[in-house]
Amino acid sequence: MQIDIKEVEEVCKTLYVQALKMLPADIKAGFKQLVRDETSATGRTILDTMVENIAVAERTNNILCQDTGIPIYNVTVGRDVQFEGADLKAAIRRGCERATTECSLRSSVVHPITRKNNQTSSGIRVPIIHVDFDERPETMSIEMIPKGSGSENGSFLQMLLPSDGIKAVKRFVIERVIDLGGRVCPPTIVGVGLGGTSDLCMHLAKIAATRPLGSTCSDEEGAKIEAELSQAVNELGIGPQGLGGRSTSFAVHVEVAATHITQNPVAVNIQCHSARRARATITPGGITFSA
Repeated sequence: MQIDIKEVEEVCKTLYVQALKMLPADIKAGFKQLVRDETSATGRTILDTMVENIAVAERTNNILCQDTGIPIYNVTVGRDVQFEGADLKAAIRRGCERATTECSLRSSVVHPITRKNNQTSSGIRVPIIHVDFDERPETMSIEMIPKGSGSENGSFLQMLLPSDGIKAVKRFVIERVIDLGGRVCPPTIVGVGLGGTSDLCMHLAKIAATRPLGSTCSDEEGAKIEAELSQAVNELGIGPQGLGGRSTSFAVHVEVAATHITQNPVAVNIQCHSARRARATITPGGITFSA
């Protein structure tokens, strides 16, 4: 399958706008579950307000949050897919920029030193583009995640030693959630990366934070930690927007990688309650969009 680069540009433009305006179905279902389980009157009121905000955004074709985020595009390429890598990268960037300029989106991307904003949601090495591969025949998928700053500022890495044990991993995660309180706009998805190198560990935490609710870590031991931590964080009493209650997080998600015999890195990346993402799948039969 030969990829149409102009088609990719249009897809990336559409995905950015869609992600900003329509919350995925699994997150909406997560809100319903939290409302059912919440015991705090204040917590339920805040959750109800969040749900109404989602409905108003969809009803008025408006964005869910004023923060348009740092644009991230995750590209997964199947077998027998042909394209020029540099052309693909350029098309993704153009799509991102056109979404911003043509749809009057706020650009949240600036130079790290001068703080200059190009008003295009792009800059040096942004949009962020990750490319991976899988076994699907003649298929390419593109996932777009606008990662907001409020939750992204809740990112941490610690290079633990094997002698610290798994208890130290769990303690690190719980302490970070406590320290952050309401600053990351809970209820959140707490993404945890475990293993690998420092850079891979942080990337794993981002993958975990942006995974669909209801999904489980593919590693059996990682799945056990997910379940334990998901229960633990919702017993902290932080609650929606940090104002008390059980609904601190939709879930804790864990992703793992093999690591060195002398280290055991752990990373935390938070996704806020407006857990936005959108996906397109390109096949010879056409393009399908989903969350």
